[in-house]
Amino acid sequence: MPSFNNLKELKECLLSIEKQTYKNYEVLIIDGDSNDGTKEFLKTLEAPFFSVSEKDKGIYDAMNKGINRSKGDWLYFLGTDDMFYSKEVLKKVAVHFEENELELIFGKVQYTIKDFYPFIYSKKKTEKKATWNWKIWVRNSVHHQATFYKKSIFTNKKYSLNYKVLSDYAMNIFLYKRKLNYKITEILIAKCLSSGVSKKGEWNMYKEEAELKIEASSMVLYPVFYILSSCKFLIKKLQHAVR
Repeated sequence: MPSFNNLKELKECLLSIEKQTYKNYEVLIIDGDSNDGTKEFLKTLEAPFFSVSEKDKGIYDAMNKGINRSKGDWLYFLGTDDMFYSKEVLKKVAVHFEENELELIFGKVQYTIKDFYPFIYSKKKTEKKATWNWKIWVRNSVHHQATFYKKSIFTNKKYSLNYKVLSDYAMNIFLYKRKLNYKITEILIAKCLSSGVSKKGEWNMYKEEAELKIEASSMVLYPVFYILSSCKFLIKKLQHAVR
């Protein structure tokens, strides 16, 4: 769990984990040297909650540190401003851990509207289910808050620090190309804010999107991906303007 100066939400997130009826887990909080009282709070935690607080290079650097320190067979990444949907989430997901040599387990997320929402969502449809097909080349169709990863996936691959906002998207495309064994479930896994880092609609994010797709495919497709990202950016700006 990456953490930085978000103590109030961090406490609420950890409470949603403590309430889980399934208890065979460890929680690694990787804090980026917060100065809002987070470091002092983390020192009060006991197993299965573990933490480290030190300067890092952003969200994905923290996630990579968590991967390296983890001991379990399955990994799950939750942001400090997210929380489990219910106390039965891990119990429901754990049923699938030994099933058919699965490497990815997908569920659903529910977005909480706060201040603004991305144009791909509407206030009437905040629940999002994963899709794992060619559409991932158009948009990020799975959410890390609703995905469980077999740890072996990360043996020779970590999140790229070249992408500050969409490295999880780059990872998803990489994993999709590997044709891993996966399962899409109807389990509502997490509640997420619609105002996260990747939902702000800034041009740097859309530029990253084009770049990561080109890296995963070919420079020949540069015009296609660049135009697609530009259109998404313009639609986002238009949506903000008319609201």
